[in-house]
Amino acid sequence: MTLSLAKQDVEILKLLQQDATLSTAAVAEYINISQSPCWRRISRLEEQGLIRQRVALLDRSALGMEVVVFATINLTSTGRQNLLAFEQEIGRHPEVMECYTMTGIWDYMLKIVTRDIRHYEDFVRNTLTASPAIRELHSHMAVTEIKNVTQLPLETQL
Repeated sequence: MTLSLAKQDVEILKLLQQDATLSTAAVAEYINISQSPCWRRISRLEEQGLIRQRVALLDRSALGMEVVVFATINLTSTGRQNLLAFEQEIGRHPEVMECYTMTGIWDYMLKIVTRDIRHYEDFVRNTLTASPAIRELHSHMAVTEIKNVTQLPLETQL
């Protein structure tokens, strides 16, 4: 799908990625348009699904969630039903922050966040590897976070 967005729409998206709490009046002021057209633009962007939701980003470390693991997984069988069942199961675990199907030697990659290494071990032993769908799991522990952003690079893509 090719998108053609007006410059003002891109500016709105960039602003809301930086701070979703901005009022429509504040966004309108930043991009130098009146409030009503700005509100209509934001509403249209939401209706089009370009703005999925507005959230607060929490500080993982301040909340005591110190362990980030990227786990690579191969399933015992990759038939359609097995893939769907695994994906539904993974969706039920809040520790799994992200889940991707992969090309290459792994079926899936998960980003898992836990309080500490003991909680991760418990999650792996009693939840992930308890699943008969998983044939192989490899844990890749993140040591130092160098970059972690949520803002899409709009200026380079549109």
